[in-house]
Amino acid sequence: MSFSKAQDLLRLAQMAASRRGGVSLEDICTEFGVSHRTAQRMTEALDAAFANVTTTDAEDRRRYWRLDAPPPERLQPRQETTIEALEIAARTARDQARLRHARALEDLRDGLMARLTPRDATRSEADAEAVLAGLGQVMRPGPTVALRPEVTDAVMEALRGPFRLRVIYGPVDAAPRVIEPHGLLLGHRSYLVARQPSRSETILNFRMDRIHIAEVLDESFAFAPGFTLVDYAAKAFGVYQDPAQYGEVTWRFAPRAAERAAEFRFHPTQVLEPQEDGSLLVRFTAAGWLEMAWHLYQWGDTVEVIAPDGLRALVEGYRRPDFAALP
Repeated sequence: MSFSKAQDLLRLAQMAASRRGGVSLEDICTEFGVSHRTAQRMTEALDAAFANVTTTDAEDRRRYWRLDAPPPERLQPRQETTIEALEIAARTARDQARLRHARALEDLRDGLMARLTPRDATRSEADAEAVLAGLGQVMRPGPTVALRPEVTDAVMEALRGPFRLRVIYGPVDAAPRVIEPHGLLLGHRSYLVARQPSRSETILNFRMDRIHIAEVLDESFAFAPGFTLVDYAAKAFGVYQDPAQYGEVTWRFAPRAAERAAEFRFHPTQVLEPQEDGSLLVRFTAAGWLEMAWHLYQWGDTVEVIAPDGLRALVEGYRRPDFAALP
């Protein structure tokens, strides 16, 4: 068996041990990018290498392979990548003022380090630090609005319930308001997606940086019927929601920018339409003209707004020809 195949077998064994229902041939094909026949050979190797493999035929008519106990500790692979991933996730959580998540991730990292031998722990920590040092600038690509950790922590607790929140929003001396949090949109400016039942059933965006105090109430509530944060977020180009602006958006990128624009995912609903002259049409449905204008400015005169009329008027006169590079 080659070294790479041995690594794959070990990885498969860990999957079979950690997943409650085991792994199917389809899982193996997806995880390892192999054919159905190769997946079968991998399960045969799993049976041959481990004595504690069991198989079950589930209701979906698929067979699942499972290890009744995890492989011994000495068979675990090096953990540099896992430690790096946990450290990056923890730092990101701290940057977003999600201290509870940061502490949980750091506890996982510390627990993993504690299980390693001193030699492996030292090596893993050094390798992870080297990678993290190189990612320092990538992790902070632009300005963000600072958030209050105690507010973010309260929001997370309320979402877990879900529980209502009593907040001071806007001016620091504003009257308290009670809202029902439905989700949190994180970005250069983060928004709490919530309903304020005393006013209406409309879902609103509350700027997290303008929430001065947040108190979790011992009052549960029901989410708006049919609401999902994924669908809600997809209605906007960025995070700002404006029902009056919601509609089809069409941009035309000049031939010299078409290849670069095709690499972007401007919106989850986008459709790319290459044109005979080498240009590219990008169509999607969303609101948020101001955030679109901010982004379009970076493309200078290489992009033209076909629709809607309001967005075209907003960017008119701001298409510069002298930018030295594309986004």
